Amino acid sequence: MWYIRVFPLKAQDRAIRAEENLRHYVFPGKLLPPNLENFQIVSLRFASDNEFLPLIEQALKKNLNQKEIKKEIKNWKPDFHKV
Repeated sequence: MWYIRVFPLKAQDRAIRAEENLRHYVFPGKLLPPNLENFQIVSLRFASDNEFLPLIEQALKKNLNQKEIKKEIKNWKPDFHKV
């Protein structure tokens, strides 16, 4: 039962990481910082384009958790394609 639940979540997290890596590449022309944790990336996907880069810096500098990152987001970008 554990595998049935965990494997799809890991696959979804990998897809989110790839999408956000591409989104980050579009702005400064480089990939996401390697020290950014998966849980932080998953939370950052809701940030608008204007807030995305500053929130990454803030998440790294202050080591923000998911809840803290989501509290900092002012303009939410909905995820209509979540499975």
